[in-house]
Amino acid sequence: MKIVMKIYKYGIYAACLGSLLTLGGCLNLDETPYSEITEESYVPTEADAVSLLATAYSPLRYIMDWQGLFDLEEEPGDVIVTPVRPNGWDDGGTYRRMHLHTWDDREWQPQNTYEHCFTGINNVNKVLKKADEGFFPDKIKTGVVAELRAVRALWYSILCDNFGNVPIVTTFSADIPTQSTRQQVYDFVVSELNAAIPDLESDVNTSTYGRLTQWGARCLLARMYLNAEVYTGTPHWKEALDQCNLIINSGKYSLASSYLDIFKTDNSSCPEIIFAVPYDEVYNSGSEAFGAHMKFLDSQHRLVFKMQSTPWNGSAANPQFINSYDPADKRMKQSWLQGDQINATTGAVQFTLTNKIPSMYKSDYHDGYRIGKYEIKVGAKSRLSNDFPYFRYAEVLLMKAECLMRLGQDEQVAADLVSQVRARSFDDPAKAKVTIADLKADSKIKYGILDENGNVSDPGNQTPVKFGGIYDEYGWEMCAEAYRRTEMIRFGTYSTKSWFNHQPITDGHTQLFPIAYTILNTNSNLKQNPGY
Repeated sequence: MKIVMKIYKYGIYAACLGSLLTLGGCLNLDETPYSEITEESYVPTEADAVSLLATAYSPLRYIMDWQGLFDLEEEPGDVIVTPVRPNGWDDGGTYRRMHLHTWDDREWQPQNTYEHCFTGINNVNKVLKKADEGFFPDKIKTGVVAELRAVRALWYSILCDNFGNVPIVTTFSADIPTQSTRQQVYDFVVSELNAAIPDLESDVNTSTYGRLTQWGARCLLARMYLNAEVYTGTPHWKEALDQCNLIINSGKYSLASSYLDIFKTDNSSCPEIIFAVPYDEVYNSGSEAFGAHMKFLDSQHRLVFKMQSTPWNGSAANPQFINSYDPADKRMKQSWLQGDQINATTGAVQFTLTNKIPSMYKSDYHDGYRIGKYEIKVGAKSRLSNDFPYFRYAEVLLMKAECLMRLGQDEQVAADLVSQVRARSFDDPAKAKVTIADLKADSKIKYGILDENGNVSDPGNQTPVKFGGIYDEYGWEMCAEAYRRTEMIRFGTYSTKSWFNHQPITDGHTQLFPIAYTILNTNSNLKQNPGY
């Protein structure tokens, strides 16, 4: 079912939609072939709804491709680093700049995200225009329009989080858009989601997999409310809590019995995934492929997993983050490739990964643990079929716990929720349990600048992290899931703490990325974000 869903949902039907919208043809091999099927003669049915929404979703697959959203959210944080290796990876200094927060309006990672977001938005507006023109029958129009508005809100949530001040474009036209404030973008996302949710699908089944249902939209709304104080200056913890409760009380989702099940190659049946971005190693290519593992893995992992491609030996874990894990926490080994790596053919040790990296400016081939939570199947290629879990149930439980703690209510419930998330990752149930005091404690990450021997040479700001226990739990549970930057900003560490070779940019301007100079040059209505 998964392969059929992936091929048809984002491949054949997406191409069919594109040709329909340009008055081209679409061949249906199950019917009598005609020379062409025009837009006027084609009447979409309820069964076609998935395919007609495809172009709104498909650009999301850039997330795990080269310098996609994964890089934008993880490289500036305290979990992932990409140091210079003997085989390269200076790349004009881009990874150092991302780590040090010294990027400018020429940096490709922010521009890549900005452009993909507006590609998705433009695609949504194109289909909405067809809806306004009567392209969809009334019986499916309401649901299609609601889903399109929700997907557009998701695209704008990414822009709100990373750029803040961007144009709000709701029409498919050649008009030059004007810039909106971050507050206006936030308000737009919240308003669109609240308007769309009643008409979104509430069922959770194979037909809604990879689409925003009511529950996926509520998860996005919870994230927006959770970060509202960052985005607007006004907290909305109660509103975030309400959305989490609606998802939990729906009974639609549960924690996977194994942490690894969430990230395995065939993870479409995982009961924890609320919204996924589907990938397929055969049918996805270009900027819409899961290729990030090529950057994560050591080159010699080709022999460990009998890979058909040779990885590039780039990114690794910041040793400070690795050292924060409880040794009994199974997520440490389930998330990170470490220690002896065994040749799949000979059974001998091929090489050994160590938890040390001298600096961003130099490292050896096998320095640093590598991201291993996304299953690398035997015979893996340069593309993976692992679906990316954009929203999952464990995050909902952690968000609820955070909201309760910040509101100062039902704190024991918050501790129980965090313990529930941890339970599958500890063999000793007692080790999985956390207390209210644990959640209020400082982070276990030993922040500070590291010297070449891995020792803290400059501790920097040592102010305790408020609710550091929840902060750490987000890190251990959701490491390498393209969300760390957002977490750090919300908990106040992004512009205050030192880590690895990073010293804080205390004026806070790097909490937003710059708008690329090429984009500014094409729209005189845009102004650059402060500090650039």
